[in-house]
Amino acid sequence: MTRILGALLTLVLTVSTHAWTQESGEPPLISVSGRAEVRVTPDEVLLTLGVETFDLDLAVAKADNDVRIQAILAVASEHGISRRHLQTDYLNVEPRYEYEYDRRRNFLGYAVRKTLVVTLQDIDKFESLLSGVLEAGANYVHGIDFRTTELRRYRDQARSQALKAAQEKAVAMAAELGLEVGEPRSIQEGYAGWWSSYGSWWGMRSRGAMTQNVIQNVGGQSGEPEGPMTPGQLAVTAEVRASFVLK
Repeated sequence: MTRILGALLTLVLTVSTHAWTQESGEPPLISVSGRAEVRVTPDEVLLTLGVETFDLDLAVAKADNDVRIQAILAVASEHGISRRHLQTDYLNVEPRYEYEYDRRRNFLGYAVRKTLVVTLQDIDKFESLLSGVLEAGANYVHGIDFRTTELRRYRDQARSQALKAAQEKAVAMAAELGLEVGEPRSIQEGYAGWWSSYGSWWGMRSRGAMTQNVIQNVGGQSGEPEGPMTPGQLAVTAEVRASFVLK
């Protein structure tokens, strides 16, 4: 039964492609997609921290914020991070109120916020740095962004492997029908990006308020790597679509 279906499928494909070839003057094509993933050890991490202080007195709230920021900078310095790898934004001040049932606004105080971005190039010091800055006064971790400074090279490598996978798939599919694959006619790049498992791993290892605000940032579009990853690894992925001439 399988042989009969295979023969019928081959006959239908042959007749269809032959008729299409005569009408269009173009050879029949097979279109496939290929996907590849390269596992990479990151060589730097971008840590985005938030410091928020609150007090009825604006001067007190600002002074408290300054003290925390200086303490965080000291921790960064202890971890060998230079000033050029530290970025702070402008101070943001927000007066806060509450509404009573009679809709009168009661002034609660001032919230003072500042964001600090730290670039760490020694990944082995990451956990120590994160614990240190939280203890120094950071009360928000807005982002943990693991990176590689050679992302372009790994993307090229993943794309090359994806093209090879697409060609191998085309050859295998054509062989099932007794056909051969010729030269490529079109190649299109699809999804490309990178993904890190570290954020979820850190959350599982460290319970409690210290890590409850950790958010993991990823590059590219959504998607997870195939198979288990070592904590802290990046998965650089690429997809391609290609059409080949059928002979």
